Amino acid sequence: APTAMADETSGAPAPGSLVVDPAVDLGPISPYVYGTNYGPMHAVPIEMMPDIIDSGFTALRWPGGAWTDTVDMQPFQLDQFVWFYEQLGALPTVSVRLHNGSPETAASLVSYARDMNYGIEYWSIGNEPTLYEEQFNESYDTERFNREWRAIAEAMKAADPSIKLMGPELHQWNSSLTTTLKDSAGRDWMTEFLQANGDLVDVVTVHRYPYWSATNEPATFDQMQASAAAMNDEVAYLRDLIKETTGRDLPVAITELNSTPTSVQGQPASPDSFYNAIWYADVLGRLISKDVWMVNQWVISQRTTGLGLISGFTIRPTLYTFQMYKHFGDQQVEAHSGTEGVNVYAALRDDGALTVMVVNLTDEEQTVPLQVAGAGPSEAEIWLLDAEHNAENLGIQPLPADGTVTLPAQSVTLYVIQ
Repeated sequence: APTAMADETSGAPAPGSLVVDPAVDLGPISPYVYGTNYGPMHAVPIEMMPDIIDSGFTALRWPGGAWTDTVDMQPFQLDQFVWFYEQLGALPTVSVRLHNGSPETAASLVSYARDMNYGIEYWSIGNEPTLYEEQFNESYDTERFNREWRAIAEAMKAADPSIKLMGPELHQWNSSLTTTLKDSAGRDWMTEFLQANGDLVDVVTVHRYPYWSATNEPATFDQMQASAAAMNDEVAYLRDLIKETTGRDLPVAITELNSTPTSVQGQPASPDSFYNAIWYADVLGRLISKDVWMVNQWVISQRTTGLGLISGFTIRPTLYTFQMYKHFGDQQVEAHSGTEGVNVYAALRDDGALTVMVVNLTDEEQTVPLQVAGAGPSEAEIWLLDAEHNAENLGIQPLPADGTVTLPAQSVTLYVIQ
């Protein structure tokens, strides 16, 4: 397993500076943090496939969302998904029906995938059972969920013992027992699941939409920044709970992630906004630093809300965040920021390059010293995502002798140092 990131207070840089130490190896970055969700309700026009392929998605969750629990998926639909994920070279994960689903139906789909040699290793059961009472207007608590989940899980494992199971796919997460989801009897959904099914689950999954408003009120820049910072504690709490409840260190995945699950769009910080792309870059950096195993943005394509990375034939800004991270390394090294509103993440690539991702969340240009321990790089290949550049390669640029770099307002800058 990847080595946990050093405490953010250790090796703290001087105020107003950024510090990277490529000699401090923090372990491999999971290749599956650059994922998204895809399904029958989220079609990608064939004309947009080059842009989707170019974005470097590494994981695809299918069929994604509430549709999972409304139909029994047919083999031909799985065939179509296989064609799609093979175009992208992404790791597939498949969700089977839980609500009104049956162990036999789920097992038959697993058997079909095995017989077709599709190589689908990771499976989940149902989507957001924490919302079933509201969604289906019936009583649904942790006891029923854990019982039904286990029956389906055991049937799937009997059909193919080599598969790995992901769950419980809760619709939200937080950082303490007082703030996580409870059922109608006050029982904690995650704790009860881990106690009942911790022996069967291989990857613990939650969804995270930190800014939710019943009135579709848009988030502000400050709220977005605060929600990104809070994810550090949220992941840490989940890991602690897993260890405490199961005695094991299980991988963690956030299988749906966006700023809000609502339909809000066209606002300065709504999911379709440019700022959402900057926010997501920072969130990815934080989740990488916390050794999250898989992250799936919600969602690859959607016309009716601002949540899709594309809308019809239109690219939304957060797609460019993935194109920035496609050039990031896979071996995490130490990086710290002493500048408020500016965060830095660093990794080594297989070709030996040091990659430094700097996210300026503020609405002002920032000029800060970038200090690379053990080296004084004179130049770097620079990639830029800002209001005027869509993950563009600016080529090899000289770096000042004092290491001072200028970061455009609300921007992501990647420095590739050979």
